[in-house]
Amino acid sequence: MDFELPYVPERGFDALYGLELTDVQEERIGARVQVRDELKQLAGLVHGGVYASIAESIASIGTAFGVMSQGKVATGLSNQTSFLRPITDGTIHAVAQVKHRGRTTWVWEVEITDDDGRLCVLTRMTVAVRDAPSVSPRSGS
Repeated sequence: MDFELPYVPERGFDALYGLELTDVQEERIGARVQVRDELKQLAGLVHGGVYASIAESIASIGTAFGVMSQGKVATGLSNQTSFLRPITDGTIHAVAQVKHRGRTTWVWEVEITDDDGRLCVLTRMTVAVRDAPSVSPRSGS
């Protein structure tokens, strides 16, 4: 890895909702997101899509780190997210742990907690592993 932790993406969707990577290991990825009004639904709770996005991003990043040296890419295949307890303020904490490292799919479990360490969201994330697309030079430009 050629970045320092915590790592904050400067662009893209992860930057839009404020993802910060806090721990990057071979089979474990930690992250956090500061709660702010833009991430809440009308009832004042963090929107479920934020949690699903965090889980998909960190599981995909973890898989990508594990397969890119083999010329492979990682892309989300399935996201099963259960909302157990709302978060309304503070920081969203997420930890993804790999459960299966297959040739064509990896499976992760992601636990999302609040500042008090209470389990709020549980996600099982399946990530597809595929050959990286070949890039051909543009012709005529």
